[in-house]
Amino acid sequence: MSSRTILIIYLIVVNLASLVFMAVDKIRAVEHRFRIPESVLLILAAIGGSLGGIAGMLLFHHKIRRIKFRFGLPAILLIQLAAYLFLVRTAAQIVFL
Repeated sequence: MSSRTILIIYLIVVNLASLVFMAVDKIRAVEHRFRIPESVLLILAAIGGSLGGIAGMLLFHHKIRRIKFRFGLPAILLIQLAAYLFLVRTAAQIVFL
């Protein structure tokens, strides 16, 4: 299996986990049960699940009023996209040297 395939599978799994954790936390919030810590949701976003976290926020109307989620998750996504573009551009330059 190529490294690109492994990366794609990893991102799919982490984003699905982030989406599911948002859904579970929303259900627990409505039922006044033990919640998933915000740090767990943010860590999931930071390790690649930012798109799933944003989708969870929008689909389940969850954590939308929290500043660190409203602006933090899109900021994490932008940083991840910038890092990806930087790595792709750097790798392309190394190949052609």
